[in-house]
Amino acid sequence: MAVIPASLSCLWALASSCWNNITPLLISLILLALLLDYVMFRKRSSRFPPGPTPLPFLGNLLQFDIRNPHIAAQHLAKKYGTVVSFQAGWHSVIILNGFKAVKEALIEKKDEFADRPCVPLLSLIGCTKYSEGILMARWSGGWKEQRRFCVSILKDTGTRKKTLEKRISEEARYLCSEFKSQEGAPFNPETLLYNAIGNIICTLIFGDYFDHNDATFLKLLHVTKDVMNTVSRNLPQIVAVGSWLSYIPGPHQKIKKLYNDVNEIISEIVKEHKETRDPAFARDLIDAFLEEMEKAKGDPKSSFNENNLVKIILEIFAAGTETTSSTILWGLLKMVLHPEVQKQVHEEIEEVLGRDKPPMMEDQPNLPYTNAVIHEIQRCGDIVPLAFPYKAQQDVQIDKFVIPKETTVFSHLSSVLKDEAMWEKPYQFYPEHFLDANGRFVKREAFLPFSAGRHACLGESLAKKEIFIFFTSLLQHFTFCIPENHPRPKEDKLFALTVTPAPFQICAIPR
Repeated sequence: MAVIPASLSCLWALASSCWNNITPLLISLILLALLLDYVMFRKRSSRFPPGPTPLPFLGNLLQFDIRNPHIAAQHLAKKYGTVVSFQAGWHSVIILNGFKAVKEALIEKKDEFADRPCVPLLSLIGCTKYSEGILMARWSGGWKEQRRFCVSILKDTGTRKKTLEKRISEEARYLCSEFKSQEGAPFNPETLLYNAIGNIICTLIFGDYFDHNDATFLKLLHVTKDVMNTVSRNLPQIVAVGSWLSYIPGPHQKIKKLYNDVNEIISEIVKEHKETRDPAFARDLIDAFLEEMEKAKGDPKSSFNENNLVKIILEIFAAGTETTSSTILWGLLKMVLHPEVQKQVHEEIEEVLGRDKPPMMEDQPNLPYTNAVIHEIQRCGDIVPLAFPYKAQQDVQIDKFVIPKETTVFSHLSSVLKDEAMWEKPYQFYPEHFLDANGRFVKREAFLPFSAGRHACLGESLAKKEIFIFFTSLLQHFTFCIPENHPRPKEDKLFALTVTPAPFQICAIPR
């Protein structure tokens, strides 16, 4: 029999003693945590929205498909109704489903849902109370003044020599030339669309556009897209606002590195603006922001600071580029899958514009069918299935349920755009949703792709211009079809904060 050395025997005895002392403490802590978990779950009122039973500590995160949150939300709505609760760690989250519930919250009671929740994960990228950007900025921080500032910039569509609308038209013509260069061969249009829309945002933010092969431009596009993909892969940490889950080391730490990369690019551009700007004339958003920074010097509560400028530029660039390019991408996919609709669009454009007149917003009322098709593309494409979260400012009743103060609330926009009570054919591509019996375009109350209320998309006006001019220009010059011997493209949806179609190839035949 082997003899254990005395020194090892002592170590073993010491380890056993420590373990015997620690074990009761661990068991006590676990029991205490379970008790707290039970108490927090039990203290809900009888009018708290229904939802799946949460697991201790984790809540419902393991039961929620984070890779496809819009699909998970659909399943919850089918089982529990229009106002659904689930637990992210120890934090309660509410999802509003269907037009009636979303309208009641975001339109009729918009002031009760004007604030954003605190997201500890944002501290990873240096967010403070007055430098939270704009998308997730809180009411008590810089949200109001930044919202006001960005809306004023977006309304001022003038550039030094051309209006922004004409700039969109120019970029649309360049995109058409890129499509034409494919010479009718199969190609994936995603990158070309993404670059074109990205350049429009560059005009707004940076005062000029980039060559599509410019290294800085391509790096900005790449890093921005990478940020969105990384955030979507780590939604548990973001959804679990206020939870200990936000602080666990893991893959979400990559967000910090990516932000530092994009911060370096944007900071260099801001530095150049500081050196070349004319205080008497604001060329773009950066110049206008720098002017506001000058006015706010010495005010510690001002959100006009350079850290916030970088965050706002990133948010506008990411949101403005991704959503619009994805919408037009869905549009091209719908056209090859519905050639009869494409034919009617061609005929209307031919009759109203011909082959040579570039489409502008003034032409939209004269193209009711094309306008209806664009709206139906947005409804079916459903680019932003879940709006960024809100926070209940007080106890508020939605439907027959009471949402407690401080609760995080998501509006499920997919459920609004597919609400069976509001749409004749919610799961089909049906442009007639937006046409009356005489073929005139009609607005629909449940058409909320840009959300609603205090946090409705501030770039809605710009996005509408881009989508109409780009889509109409492309259909004016090309017939789109499925490449010969290629399978019919699927309409699979890929989620990365926004929803894009799975990669596909088309042929663009000049008309």
